[in-house]
Amino acid sequence: MKKLLLMLGLSAAFFMGSANAASYKIDPAHTYPNFTVDHLGFSTMHGQFAKTTGTLELDMAAGTGAVNIVIDAASIYTGFKKRDDHLRSPDFFNVVEYPEITFKSTSAKLSEKGGTVEGTLAIMGVTKKITLDVSKVKCGKHPFNPKLTEVCGFNATTSLLRSDFGMKYGKPAIGDKIEILLEVEALR
Repeated sequence: MKKLLLMLGLSAAFFMGSANAASYKIDPAHTYPNFTVDHLGFSTMHGQFAKTTGTLELDMAAGTGAVNIVIDAASIYTGFKKRDDHLRSPDFFNVVEYPEITFKSTSAKLSEKGGTVEGTLAIMGVTKKITLDVSKVKCGKHPFNPKLTEVCGFNATTSLLRSDFGMKYGKPAIGDKIEILLEVEALR
């Protein structure tokens, strides 16, 4: 699940320092780090994190950028309070000791058709390299709020092993592999 959040970091993927780079602030109302995990071999459990902040720098002409994402680990939501409380416990995210999940990009190759963003994901004090597969990137004027200079968004996916970040509770009945979908919007 932590991995999922990191996927959130997916959006955090780019910047090479070009003079054409534009800076954006992650819109927490329209950014959703989602995840799925196998549950006991019977079903797939879905979850998300409700609080995400960060920045995005993007130079579409050069196809580069940078992303820094911070996810509030305690904002995990699966639709069932008892499960959410367990996911916040030391068995999983240990949110008292590790309140944030972070993603910091190290490189990005992007176009409007997508690309990849490489970076480091930190969950529960463990940092691992991950790659986000970006399915699209779109920037432009906000259709409902023309006063905003520009909005950029992207969707990205990745997968990881929760055990790589110290989450071993319930293995193998609760799946080790986490699929992450990161849906990000950022405002200029």
